[in-house]
Amino acid sequence: MTVDTQEQANSIRKARSLASQVVRHESFVLSVVLIGLTSVMSVLTQGATTSRVNLLNVLVQSSVRGFASIGQAFVVITAGIDVSVGGVGLFSSILGTSLLTSIVDRNLVGGPIPLMVGVTIMLVSALGWGMFNGVMVSRAYIPPLIATLGIWQITRGAAFNLVKGVTIHKLPDGLAFFGQGEIGDIPVPIILFIVIAVIAYLVLNHTRFGRNIYAVGGNPASAWLSGINVHHVLFAAYAISGLLAGVASVVWAGRIMSSSMDSLTGLEIDSISAVFVGGISVSGGKGNLIGVVIGVIIIGIINNGMSLLGANTAVQGISKGLIIIIAVVIDYLRRR
Repeated sequence: MTVDTQEQANSIRKARSLASQVVRHESFVLSVVLIGLTSVMSVLTQGATTSRVNLLNVLVQSSVRGFASIGQAFVVITAGIDVSVGGVGLFSSILGTSLLTSIVDRNLVGGPIPLMVGVTIMLVSALGWGMFNGVMVSRAYIPPLIATLGIWQITRGAAFNLVKGVTIHKLPDGLAFFGQGEIGDIPVPIILFIVIAVIAYLVLNHTRFGRNIYAVGGNPASAWLSGINVHHVLFAAYAISGLLAGVASVVWAGRIMSSSMDSLTGLEIDSISAVFVGGISVSGGKGNLIGVVIGVIIIGIINNGMSLLGANTAVQGISKGLIIIIAVVIDYLRRR
């Protein structure tokens, strides 16, 4: 065999090896599903879903879901779940807008506070609820589903008591930057989502804390024996989830320029759906953030496509439920 023939054979082997790695990557199938789903929706809606304006709209809508989904991913990787994100985001939105509104009789302090102070309060309040979740799960050993379900109810009740069910509007124009602003023709929510997704990816894949999260989700007893402080890891995961629910509330309020008890409805279901569709194992310890981002967009394409096709809320709810069940079944079969 000549040298050229050997080099050619080596190149073919390398190409095959690379192709095999790409196909076997857990996000490859999701990418194929996303492309196929987008194509089908485009055909059914006669190209409406793939127009530039609509695609940007899908990404902007998906960004709110995406923030919560990234936080949910941290929790699910530890073998937990956070069903409180919708309530935490709602409380954060109601509290912040009730301090920012120029309607005196609906403002909690009698007059609007500075914009950035209000935004900071929204983020800090959401972080506080997330930390409370973390304490209950990591220190009181309350099952994650029970703990976060309780916080979901508490935050919704607290939000209602703040506004008595009244819609808050007349918010400062500066708030619209977070939900409607653009930087170089790219909507601010998309930019924020990309930045947070990149940071989260680096944290999970290139830091000791990220490795600890996977270790705790894979086997908490082994993680503890290897010197990992399981309590601190669990606490931090739920705190991150709460904080990112707060980011979602800021972007949502800036996009709608109002806040009511209907704000961020279904955020917990959407975030859980995106995480499971994205390949994060329901038993913890496995999955990657790239899959979660693709899962967020898949849910966004489905919601947008069904809305354009005239599907009602009930049909969309049934679809999301089926998506969660299918994703969990696939995860179970893959683990076997």
